[in-house]
Amino acid sequence: MKLTGAAATRYFARPEPGRTGLLIFGTDAMRVALRRQEVIAAMVGPEGEAEMRLTRIPAADLRKDGAALLDAVKAVGFFPGPRVAFVEDATDTLAPVIAAAVADWREGDAQIVVTAGSLTAKSALRKVFEGHSNAYAIGIYDDPPSREEIEDTLKRAGLHQIGPEAMTDLLTLGRVLDPGDFRQTVEKIALYKYGDPTPLAPAEVAACAPATIEAEVDEVLDIVAEGRANELGPTMRRLEGQGVLPVSLAIATLRHFRALHFAASDPGGPGAGLQRMRPPVFGPRRDKMQRQAQHWGMFRLEEALKLLLDTDLTLRSASRAPQMAVMERALMRLAMMGRR
Repeated sequence: MKLTGAAATRYFARPEPGRTGLLIFGTDAMRVALRRQEVIAAMVGPEGEAEMRLTRIPAADLRKDGAALLDAVKAVGFFPGPRVAFVEDATDTLAPVIAAAVADWREGDAQIVVTAGSLTAKSALRKVFEGHSNAYAIGIYDDPPSREEIEDTLKRAGLHQIGPEAMTDLLTLGRVLDPGDFRQTVEKIALYKYGDPTPLAPAEVAACAPATIEAEVDEVLDIVAEGRANELGPTMRRLEGQGVLPVSLAIATLRHFRALHFAASDPGGPGAGLQRMRPPVFGPRRDKMQRQAQHWGMFRLEEALKLLLDTDLTLRSASRAPQMAVMERALMRLAMMGRR
């Protein structure tokens, strides 16, 4: 049988003990691995592997020894409890071997869990599980996780007290980060909030979220966008000392002002525009960028983008002018524009 959507999510968290087996397949190996890890842990419990109730069979080993899976399914464990025979990275070439084990499965045998990469609708391996009345096949696709999946990840990490704005940030993060990166971020937040009963705040999400740009460059962008021209020189010297290239700085500045323009151009206002940005902007930085977009306005931001594009072309041309000086001059002009 085939499981999809919320039913598949619920099965991963609470698998049915009397089922013959489960096939998990998909193009994203990380997503498949995380789901496989979750469902096997739910099947055998936290001590299952230590009590040897989980048998791992790589696909390469099963190709050499076709009886290995059936032996694992029928084996009697030393410790009591449910058992799992897990076949990793299977392909359609193993469909006959896996089909034989599925056909011979009886109540009390180890459940069969198989993972695979991308499988077509006509896949022989899919037909083994989708055509069986007591087994499931679940496809893992690259669609963003649902709110239910994200909230379930947060609960498993022990994050229950979450403010509304922080929840919005976490939902956005869950939809733009890779599943592994999102899980690591949630674990980092849970560790950060350990023993703290206060609700999670947007600033705390921002502090734990993966960085998208160096802090020093962020500081320059804020100086320029907020018109603090007198602070630009010393900060530029620090950046130059760190080896930041003028072209890299031009790209970062252009990206920042494009984001401000996107926010300022949104019919719902800068706040709505920033919520729709990818990658997302969090916490205090989001509030700061919202103020900057409101201060500059759409038309002045278009002038700023024209200046930055001209500067970028100059940096990439055959001009002999010192590149860092060209970039600093452009940033100073922007900072002066920001004072108006």
